[in-house]
Amino acid sequence: MSNRILVAPYSSPVGILLIGTFDDHLVLCDWKYRKQRDQIDHRLTQYFNASLEYKKTRFHQTIFQQLEDYFNKGLKKFTIPILLAGTNFQKDVWNTLLDLEYGEVISYGALSRKRNQQKAIRAVAAANGANALSIIVPCHRVVGADGSLTGYAGGLKAKRYLIDLERKNSDTGQMKLFI
Repeated sequence: MSNRILVAPYSSPVGILLIGTFDDHLVLCDWKYRKQRDQIDHRLTQYFNASLEYKKTRFHQTIFQQLEDYFNKGLKKFTIPILLAGTNFQKDVWNTLLDLEYGEVISYGALSRKRNQQKAIRAVAAANGANALSIIVPCHRVVGADGSLTGYAGGLKAKRYLIDLERKNSDTGQMKLFI
């Protein structure tokens, strides 16, 4: 068992992502310049009782290739093994996000209803914002009740880009919106 989260930067078309691995699992795929960078890193190091070390490995290359395929070839499902670091509630929200279809966009309210927690919209939104696996756990697919773009760690420009990319590469070329 390693006591290090190995981190390497990945340059996406919309910003730099930090890719972190721990014991051959992806634990970090997050925007380098996000507002909560320190909190996310602290949560990961505490959760895994590990330190962050900048070191690129072969596993990083595998992850980079899947991200390249997502951005350039319409990869719809990542096959990278992941570990989620958070509370049980957060993990439940993130697992619900993993169940969303490629190109599917959902509101915070619909996401709460999908989890049978209609009154937990703010808690679901907070869990969404605490996601350390951007793109892989597709928190960019969550929008406001009126379909508008709402906060995203990579910025609204990146969120729009990802939603448009998935719409363009979806089987129908259309976005599925669940409000």
